[in-house]
Amino acid sequence: MRRSIALRPVLPVHLGAIDFAILLLYMAVMVWVGVRVGRGTTGAKDYLLGARDLPWWALLLSIVATETSTVTFLSTPGIAFGGGLAGTTGDLRFLQLPLGYLIGRLVVVRWLLPLYFRGEVFTAYQVLSERFGGGVRKIASGIFLVTRTLADGLRLYLTALVVQALLPIDLPWAVIGMGILTLIYTYFGGMRAVVWTDVLQFAVYMAGAVVAFFVLLAALPGGAGDIATLAEQESRLRLFDFSTALDNEYTFWAGLLGGAVLSIGSHGVDQLIVQRYLAARNQAQAAAALSLSGVIVLAQFAFFLVLGLGLAVFYQHHTPAAPFTKSDQVFLDFIVRHTPTGVLGLVLGAVFSAAMSTLSSSLNSSASALINDIVQPLRGCGMDDPSGLRLARLATLLFGALQIVVGITGLGGGPVVSQVLGIASLTTGILLGVYALGTLTTSVGQGAALIGMAAGLGVDLGLKFGVGGWLAPSTLAWPWYGLVGSTTTFVAGLLASHILPRR
Repeated sequence: MRRSIALRPVLPVHLGAIDFAILLLYMAVMVWVGVRVGRGTTGAKDYLLGARDLPWWALLLSIVATETSTVTFLSTPGIAFGGGLAGTTGDLRFLQLPLGYLIGRLVVVRWLLPLYFRGEVFTAYQVLSERFGGGVRKIASGIFLVTRTLADGLRLYLTALVVQALLPIDLPWAVIGMGILTLIYTYFGGMRAVVWTDVLQFAVYMAGAVVAFFVLLAALPGGAGDIATLAEQESRLRLFDFSTALDNEYTFWAGLLGGAVLSIGSHGVDQLIVQRYLAARNQAQAAAALSLSGVIVLAQFAFFLVLGLGLAVFYQHHTPAAPFTKSDQVFLDFIVRHTPTGVLGLVLGAVFSAAMSTLSSSLNSSASALINDIVQPLRGCGMDDPSGLRLARLATLLFGALQIVVGITGLGGGPVVSQVLGIASLTTGILLGVYALGTLTTSVGQGAALIGMAAGLGVDLGLKFGVGGWLAPSTLAWPWYGLVGSTTTFVAGLLASHILPRR
C-alpha cells in the first residue's frame, strides 16, 4: 500500500495557552485515574479481567468508547461531507451498516455469549481449544493479534495527524507521544483502568462533539435551517440504497448482511470486545451491555453524519485554504481553524479521548490473548502463576511498540474508517466461520477446521489483493469480506471433515 505520512492540513495552527492547558489537564487526569483505579492489582486475573466485578453500565460505555475511536470522530463526518471526494457518499447511507450491527449483536447474545460463561474463560479463543485443540486456538488468537495491531496502528496514525497539525512536530514523534501516553495508564492499571477511563473518555468525546456541533451551527447564516436546505436540495438525507452492486459498500444488503456478519465477528469472537463480557458479574449483565451498545453506536453514527452535512454547508461559505484531498481532513480542519479558544482545547481533548479509549482497550486485550492463548500453554502453567502479572505487563509494552510502528508507517489509501473496518471484516469472518464449525457441527475435527481457516483466509486475501499478478484485486466492497470469509471457512471445513479422519 502507498504511504501517506505527508497527509496533514495545510498552514499549521498553533495552540493557545488556554487550549494547551486544557489538553495537559485532560491527559494528566486520564493518567491519574488509570493509575489510581489500578492500584492494588494482585495478579494476572485481576489485571486482565478486573476481578470479574465491573458493573454493566460501565462495560456498556466501555464497549461504545472502544468502538468510537478517532476514526469515528474524524472520518465519519467526512463520509457525509461528500464534496466530490473519492470514497465519500455525501449522504446518510453509511447508517445501513450500524443497522446490521444491531442484528449482529442480538445473534451474539443468543448464540455465542453463553459459551463464555461456561466455566472460567479468559479469552474468546479459549473455547476453541475445548472443541478443536490448542492449534486452532493459537492460530485464531494470532489472527486477532495481527488484525488488532494493524487496525489500531491506523487509529493511532489518524490521532497523530491532529497532534501534527497543532504542534511543530514530525508525524513519527506525534505517534510515539500518543502511544506512550496511552501505554502509561494501561500498563499500570490493567482492565480496571481501561474500563473506568473509557467511561470518562465517553463523556469527554461526546461533550466535545456536541460543543463542536453548536459552534458549527452558530457559524452558519441560517443555522440548522441551512443544513435542512442542503439536505433537501441535494438529496443528502438518502438513507437506503437497494442496489445489488457488489462493489458498492453503501447498499442496504452490504450494510444489513455484511454489517451483521462483521458485528457478530467483532463482538462475538474478537477478544477486544469479548474481554468486556468476561469482566462482567454475570451473563445477564454482559447481555444488557452488549445489546444496548448497538443502539448508542447507531445514534452516534447518525450524529456524526449530520455533523458532516453541517460541514458541507460551512465550507460552502468558508472556502478551505487548500482543497481537501481526503475526507478525514474535513472535520479536523474545522476543529483546528474555526473553533474558538477554550473550545478548541475541549474538542481536541475529545479527539484524544476517542483515540485513547480504543488504544488502551486494544493493548489490554492483545496482552490477554498473547499470554492466555499462546505463552501460558507453551509454558505449561495457568493464570495463577506468580509470573502472570509480569508477563501481562510486558505483553502490553510489546503491543504498544508494535502499534506505534504501524502508526509511523501510515497505511494510506481511502478514508481511514473504511481501511480499519475493511481490515476487521477481512479476518473476523474467518474466526466466525471456525466458531460456526465448532458449535453447529460435530464431525469437524482440528485438521478440517485448519483447512477451513486457510481456505477462508486465502479467498479473502485473493479478493483484496489479488494473487501474484494472476488474479487482479476484486472490486467486491469490504462489507462482503466477512460473509465470504465465514462462508468459505465453514464450507471448506465441512467438506474437509469428510476426507480427514477426526481425532
